[in-house]
Amino acid sequence: MHAHAIDNLRYLRSTMERAGSFTALPGVGGIVLGCTALGVAALAARMWNTDAWLATWLGEAVLACLIGVAGAAWKSRKANLPLLSGPGRKFLLGFAPPLLAGALLTLVLYRAGLLAALPGVWLLLYGTGALCGGAASVKAVPVMGICFMALGTAALFAPAGWGNAFLAAGFGGIHILFGILVTVKYGG
Repeated sequence: MHAHAIDNLRYLRSTMERAGSFTALPGVGGIVLGCTALGVAALAARMWNTDAWLATWLGEAVLACLIGVAGAAWKSRKANLPLLSGPGRKFLLGFAPPLLAGALLTLVLYRAGLLAALPGVWLLLYGTGALCGGAASVKAVPVMGICFMALGTAALFAPAGWGNAFLAAGFGGIHILFGILVTVKYGG
């Protein structure tokens, strides 16, 4: 009888975990990520050539991944929840494919000499990832994704010289704004 009750509790816990939303999104991590993006935007604006500009932003992308993963791991550990639970896996499966597409398009656009399109493509695909992954997360994440997508769309049609400002507004400003929202509303 006792073993059967424990099995039932495990089943209920597993079902609830899969049905829940991914709440390990780090608001503080988003704020930190936004601040590093603003710093990189200022640095990248002073780059002497497009290769240096691209290397600067790619370095920020790696740093952003590390900050995001570390922040989510810290928040999930603090809440005593597994990071890659059902909702965490769903978030990752929705978020990662657009980012991988962005990495491939970065290579293709770089080889074609179309670096001016990169800010719009990055913002648009990052927003797509946030929107898709956000379906398994708190309500603010899909809204953030829509904001990134709108900004990315504008960047695609704006003058090429505005790219860095769009990246600062998106990866800096939007991350800070939604980082504060997630911190206040959903904790850390």
